[in-house]
Order: sequence, then structure tokens, then C-alpha cells
Amino acid sequence: MRWDELMDRAGSACEFCGGADGLVSVDVPPEDQVLLCPACRGEGDVPAAHWRCLEGAMWSVESSVQIAVWRRLGEIDEMWATDARDSMMMEPEVMALAEASALVVEHFDSNGMRLEHGDTVVLVKDLVVKGAGFTAKRGTAVRNISLVPENAAHIEGKVEGQRIVILTEFVKRK
Repeated sequence: MRWDELMDRAGSACEFCGGADGLVSVDVPPEDQVLLCPACRGEGDVPAAHWRCLEGAMWSVESSVQIAVWRRLGEIDEMWATDARDSMMMEPEVMALAEASALVVEHFDSNGMRLEHGDTVVLVKDLVVKGAGFTAKRGTAVRNISLVPENAAHIEGKVEGQRIVILTEFVKRK
């Protein structure tokens, strides 16, 4: 889809939250796009409350937006997101596209062991946590990890009470 067509369809606003700054076209496999702001693309420190915008975006008439919202809701480990995803009403062929084209990414630790959602991992080196002002020390256990669906090199977990992204090359499965 051309940029001007996408901007026209989206009303020159983010198709998730309605923001107008920093809009970029994001591919939605198999062959469509959505217009998203930096926060909805997951750039920077996005407050958890921001993702509640998906509860409104899930009612879009555009199948590409529905698919993108369905996928993003699946990445959020909150009850409201699970409930919203389960209550989404999509045409059967749109749901089939969302499920069929969802990326299947496997995550492996520094020793080549497969990681699963909810695993406990241990840091294998000291990691400076940018923007948080602390260093996560080697040997720190990170419990109940979440896998980043679109990036096999990233996991998420809480260290010192803060949710951070950790490269899989710096952890080993416990």
C-alpha cells in the first residue's frame, strides 16, 4: 500500500492509539501494513497503561489492524490483554491469517538450551541496565521470563523490580 493511501486510511494517526507523531508503516504479514507511532512500535520506555489503547483498536474494520492488535495482545502478560484477545471478533479467514502468519520464534540460552515462557534463567555476566541506573550482577536469577515473539535474541524479565529486555546470549537456563 502506498504511503498516502495508508495515511488516508488511518486518518493520519496511529492505528492503535491515535497518536500523530513519528508515524511509520509497519508490515503485517502476509501482505499488508499498519501505521504506528513509536510507542506502539515498542520503541523506548512505553508505560504499561499505554497498551490499553488496543482495547479500542481491536474493533477496527481493517483486517491488518485486527491481526496486528491480536498479535500484540498475545505479547502482553496481563489478564485484561488475554480477555481482550479472547473477545476479539474477526472473520474466520482473518483469524486464520492471524494464526497462520504468527511468527514462530525459538529462543535459546548461551549454552544452546531451549527457553520457554515462565523459565528461570541466570545471568552469565554483569549487565549494565541502560536507563535504570544499576548493573544486574552475574549469577542473578531471573524468574518467570517472557519470550519476545518476534526476536529470538531477546527475553524479558524482572531484575531488581524492573522489567527489562535481556539478550539470550547472556543467560543460561536454570
